[in-house]
Amino acid sequence: MKQFTLPHTDITAPEVVLGLMRIAEKSDDEIRTLVRTARDAGIDFLDHADIYGGQVHRCEERFAEALQLTPSQRDEVTIQTKAGIVTDGPYFDYSYEHLIASVEGSLRALRTDRIDILLLHRPDALVEPDEVARAFDELHAAGKVRYFGVSNHTPAQIELLKKSLNQPLVANQLQLSITHAPIIAQGLASNMMASDQAIVRDGGGILDYCRLHDIAVQAWSPFQKQSFDGVFLGDPEYAELNAVIDRLAASYGVAPEAIATAWITRHPAPMQVVLGTTTPQRVSDAAAGSDLTLTRPEWYELFRAGGGIVP
Repeated sequence: MKQFTLPHTDITAPEVVLGLMRIAEKSDDEIRTLVRTARDAGIDFLDHADIYGGQVHRCEERFAEALQLTPSQRDEVTIQTKAGIVTDGPYFDYSYEHLIASVEGSLRALRTDRIDILLLHRPDALVEPDEVARAFDELHAAGKVRYFGVSNHTPAQIELLKKSLNQPLVANQLQLSITHAPIIAQGLASNMMASDQAIVRDGGGILDYCRLHDIAVQAWSPFQKQSFDGVFLGDPEYAELNAVIDRLAASYGVAPEAIATAWITRHPAPMQVVLGTTTPQRVSDAAAGSDLTLTRPEWYELFRAGGGIVP
């Protein structure tokens, strides 16, 4: 598993992250097996959110109940969680009061004294950056949150926050897969009037913005076709793409999941692939992709087979 220093932090981060949004109904043994498999593959970075699990903090609770980490075991992993989505409605809330309450709830649920990284889960149209800064300052000073980031935010939304914040934003979690890659594809076709790919859907150059400002990109739904409509791996709708993936997988001696992972980690931006699977074998298979470095021809062949246009 390749690792890198997460920008603006002292965290040595793996290129693959274990997302734990689907563990609410899993048994303790199943959760322990999933985490142990990830750890064996070199994944010591765990992704949560306060809303995961059907009720607030449920997946965080299940994680803590199953793992029962000792202080030394807690020190061996990076725990990231998110705040800001209110399921009643739904709506978003980045008020000082909500952020503080959410973090306190996550700390209790996770049975830990600190969160390594807190992400603002989705943009809040009513955000007041000074309130966010006040919450971040208090949480950081108390040692309850070490670092901060965002998820699904545009360059302008990040700049608005940064105007008030005293801490750097270290990560932006964005949807990215071979078949859902507007943050990459738009830049390749920005001057092509006849191409739908030229339409700006990436927040106005968010990938380049993150590279310019040393913000790590965390790719969620790395095997998703488009938006919550299933995975492209093995799907007849993506026969051409799967033919390329299967050929490369056979060539490298890995599973198809590894090729899909390697396509993301091949990008020179600091990238982490956030896995949402609860199948241990798929975790192992995907993690192997970090150790591959696709050639440029292979990377672009996958991009084209996934529907991208290379002018």
